[in-house]
Amino acid sequence: MDEKAFSVELTLRQGYQFETEFELPGVPGLWVDEPAPLGQGAGPNAARLLAAAVGNCLSASYLFCLRRARLDVNELKTTVAGTFTRNAQGRLRIGKLKVRMEPQLEAGPRERNARCLKLFEDFCIVTQSVRDGIDVQVEVAPVDAGVAEMQVT
Repeated sequence: MDEKAFSVELTLRQGYQFETEFELPGVPGLWVDEPAPLGQGAGPNAARLLAAAVGNCLSASYLFCLRRARLDVNELKTTVAGTFTRNAQGRLRIGKLKVRMEPQLEAGPRERNARCLKLFEDFCIVTQSVRDGIDVQVEVAPVDAGVAEMQVT
C-alpha cells in the first residue's frame, strides 16, 4: 500500500460529545463521548475506539489471509479487552489490549490456517503502528480573540 493521507474531523456538540466525520462518501458520522462522571457515555470514548480499531484491523487481516488461502469462514468473532494503568506521572494510560479471535471455518487444509496464523498480525496496519509507536504531532491553532491564551507544552 502506498503512503496516503487520511483525515477525520471532530466537532464539539455538547459537554464532551463530539461528532466524528470520517470524510468517506455515504458513511455516517459517529458520536463519541466520555463515560460518566466526565461525560454522559452517549457514545464510545477514545480508548474503546482504539480497541475497536485494533480488533477490526486484526480481524480484517486474518480474514483476508483466510480468503486468499481459499478457506471458507462461517463466522469470526473478535473481542478486545483493555486494561488501564498509570504512568510514572500518575496519568491514566491504556496498559494492555488483549485480543481474542474466534473463527469458525469450514473444513479445509489445516496448514493453510496455520500459515495465516503466522502472517496476519504483521499485516495489520493499526496494531503494528500502535506496537511500534506512532509519531503524533499536535498543533493548537491560535485561540479566538477575547479568550485568555494558554501555554501549551
